[in-house]
Amino acid sequence: MKKGWAVFAAFFLIVIFLSGCRDKVTPEERLAKYLGHWNNGEFADMYSNYLNEETKDTYGKKGFVERQEKLQKDLGIENVEVTYTKPAKDIEWDSEKPASFPIQVKMETVAGPVEFEKTMTLVYETNDEIEDWFVEWDSSFIFPELGEKDTIRISTSTFARGEILDRNGLPIAVNGTGYEIGIVPGKFTDDEKKAELTELLGTTAKYIDSQLNQSWVKPDYFVPIAKVSNNDIPLLEKLAEIPGVTRKETPMREYPYGEALSHLSGFIGVITAEQLEKHKDEGYTESDLIGRQGLERLLEDRLRGENGIRIYIDKAEEGAEAVTVAERPAVDGETVSLTIDAQLQKQTYQAMRGEAGTSAAVNPKTGETLTLVSSPGFNPTEFMLGISGERYKALETNPLKPLFNRFTASYAPGSTLKPITATIGLEAGTLNPTEGLTINGKTWQKDASWGDYKVTRVHAEAPNPIDLNKALVYSDNIYFAQQALDMGSKTFVEGLKRFGFDEEIPFTYGMKPSQISNEGTIGSQGQLADTSFGQGEMLTNILHLASMYEVFLTEGLMYKPTLFLEEEDAQVWKEGLVSAKNASIIRTSLRNVVVDGFAQVANLPSVPLAGKTGTAELKAASEDKGRENGFFVTYNSENPDFILAMMIEGVEDNGGSAYVAELVSRVFAPTGENQ
Repeated sequence: MKKGWAVFAAFFLIVIFLSGCRDKVTPEERLAKYLGHWNNGEFADMYSNYLNEETKDTYGKKGFVERQEKLQKDLGIENVEVTYTKPAKDIEWDSEKPASFPIQVKMETVAGPVEFEKTMTLVYETNDEIEDWFVEWDSSFIFPELGEKDTIRISTSTFARGEILDRNGLPIAVNGTGYEIGIVPGKFTDDEKKAELTELLGTTAKYIDSQLNQSWVKPDYFVPIAKVSNNDIPLLEKLAEIPGVTRKETPMREYPYGEALSHLSGFIGVITAEQLEKHKDEGYTESDLIGRQGLERLLEDRLRGENGIRIYIDKAEEGAEAVTVAERPAVDGETVSLTIDAQLQKQTYQAMRGEAGTSAAVNPKTGETLTLVSSPGFNPTEFMLGISGERYKALETNPLKPLFNRFTASYAPGSTLKPITATIGLEAGTLNPTEGLTINGKTWQKDASWGDYKVTRVHAEAPNPIDLNKALVYSDNIYFAQQALDMGSKTFVEGLKRFGFDEEIPFTYGMKPSQISNEGTIGSQGQLADTSFGQGEMLTNILHLASMYEVFLTEGLMYKPTLFLEEEDAQVWKEGLVSAKNASIIRTSLRNVVVDGFAQVANLPSVPLAGKTGTAELKAASEDKGRENGFFVTYNSENPDFILAMMIEGVEDNGGSAYVAELVSRVFAPTGENQ
């Protein structure tokens, strides 16, 4: 019996011994679990269960847990990957000696990746009545160069916004300088001048007082009040005359062509709440500048660039240099070059004399857009600096609508459509260019079924018979109405669609498509007649109108209009629109319109222009009834470097389309000729 008990006791002791051996954890196993928590950012578990007593006493929970959690958030630390180099398989661990392991640390931060290697040591000790392996830790495991009293800091460097240049490298929207206008309080002693200053700067006396009454202000300090463009010379001169008012140069976006390119360039401004919400995940802040209109807005993603950011250790030792942990350099925005010829744009804008209207010029050999003008324009800098409510209201209520971008809109093209109508008839075989029609009187209708509707022509004096050349020279509505009836609405509509009507204009900048009618169809003979000479419900975009005239110079090709130099030239949008023979017929008549017709004001001695005038009566809105828009589309018939289309509103009392032809001729005329 005693022997049995002895055997049982021995067996029991062996089981206990073996169990104890299985439960004894190696330092490698403890390290692996610790690194698992580290990779998951579980700093509280690391602190409570894995750090040795000396580490806890030195750093405390705040120095270990809270600091690392804050750094993870502030530095944007993610994708942490900590590994270790496995020891030899046959190693025997001695609890009397520390166990050391090489570890490798990788992470992503807001300033880029960080990688380093360290040696981590575990010691065997009793911690909270538990005997185990525990980690010895110090701040260098956050970053190797980080001392206990050092500080981790972040600095940013701003990018330079990308610039917009014209085809010749001339500046359209660039980073330049302006002036910050300020007051030196000790010299600004004349209270009567305060009212003058508020008026000049568009601010209030209350605001000026609030600036001057700030706690840091001293009599000889510069107190900023407003910013002014460096090209606003009259304003700067007036400000310079006020004692105590001075200025400092400051970085500023510049728009050298001002009003002439305002609708195309647009402007930047402080980001709106709506834009901030839209771009909330893209790093914008409430004080950032962003494209607010025009190409500045359209190209925001390309122009913006990316701020640089640097994470560095500010060493506690006096005189010690800061240590960079990670750095992402600032990336400047792109420079974008346009097909626009800024000088031609300025010349065209000035030729329009501030009249309400629009114009576009294209290169007929490439489809490049050389000008896009909306007149009148506005001062982009005024909006960039923050326009006052009073000033904005004045612009908004201006009857000439300087804030309305006319080159994106569409208008009834009037008689400028007639060459297109003729082309459709020629290609369909329904129009014989040499066949003359006998047309008498000022009005015509097909038959009594038309009721009160009649087609009216302006020049009843045109000598019969009226062939295509005379019809274009005298701009005879009746001739084109009869030709449209001969070809029929189906042929005419199909022809217009081949020219790009009723489809999106393939252009980077959003343009309203040209339309045949509100429904895209022609429902009556009267509507067919009206549409044949660019009236009815037809509307045409000015850029599209200029592009359509390319076919007469390219023998049937119409190119996709481009805006950026990086785009491929001569991308065919439409082809086979007119034969070489028929294109030649139209070209001859377009030259005759200027030589013999009612665009003779554009018959320059040294520049042989060819083109077509057009007048469109406004019928839609009652307040516009009786008003007319005038058009002229033209090119140099011997050297057609560009086709220019221009529309001027309200020409009914100003010479009609001949007035527009005179304005356009100023763009082509050499200095002193027809000026």
